[in-house]
Amino acid sequence: MKGVVIKSTGSQYLVRNENGDIYNAKARGNIRLQGRKTTNPIAVGDKVEMVYGDESVWMISSIEPRENYLIRRSVNLSRQEHIIASNIDVIFVVATISYPRTSTGFIDRVLCTAEAYKIKPVLVFNKIDLYDEDDTAYLEALIQLYESLGYTSLKVSATEGKGLEELKKEMKGRTCLFTGHSGVGKSSLLNAIDSNMDLRVGKISQAHQKGTHTTTFAEMFELSFGGYIVDTPGIKEFGVIDLNKAEVSHYFPEMFARLAECKFNDCMHINEPGCAVRKAISEHQISQSRYNSYLGIFNSEDLLEDWEKD
Repeated sequence: MKGVVIKSTGSQYLVRNENGDIYNAKARGNIRLQGRKTTNPIAVGDKVEMVYGDESVWMISSIEPRENYLIRRSVNLSRQEHIIASNIDVIFVVATISYPRTSTGFIDRVLCTAEAYKIKPVLVFNKIDLYDEDDTAYLEALIQLYESLGYTSLKVSATEGKGLEELKKEMKGRTCLFTGHSGVGKSSLLNAIDSNMDLRVGKISQAHQKGTHTTTFAEMFELSFGGYIVDTPGIKEFGVIDLNKAEVSHYFPEMFARLAECKFNDCMHINEPGCAVRKAISEHQISQSRYNSYLGIFNSEDLLEDWEKD
């Protein structure tokens, strides 16, 4: 029997079959061995085959090839990887200007990963009802920057219901994933969009202006207006893994567009002579914040050198 994994707790899985029926399942041992490099060989969104096992339980016997996936470093095992979700149509980057503040570095890491794995990204700026004049001006500048690069940007308020219809249009009929720091209001947004999900909502810590983790495991929910949403735990750092340094600039559209103008066709835009990207930065044609994000990813220990990727 075929189905899609809609919840994973590490050892137990919920699988929805083609008729919409939901089953408890376990993984066969050979699947666990196949995923030895990750903490979770089976992820939410995986399309799987199940058989009825000898112990009178459904067993996941195989996983279909993934169209895409998102991964991060495991929190507890720094050298291992954790698959956040697979087979995603759209990733929604929920960000806030304040309460708490989302860094452009985080946003750009998610965008870079989405570009690398060919997932459509949409920026969702939440809590617009709380922003003062300076916050609003900064928000408009960010939206202008990202929309100039071709990224859809939405302004929403989960508490006041602003912008939710536009958000629903982007989600309808798709398998979606929300990501963002804890406290940006992912669960509040999902509840406002579809109250049937009734997700727990965490309170912002007034002392540290950081959210408390309210979601323990990733889980997929069916949307009442069509489509699916994968809710994930808050992610403090979004690691870009499985890329080599030579590839990183290819996933910054404004840099990739100028690569042909560089003196060297393998230019990494660091200190090479005749670099068109650094020239564009000096002429304010490429955002300094985007370049800083690029350098942060380029210098990350998560990345592979060219000769390490084989």
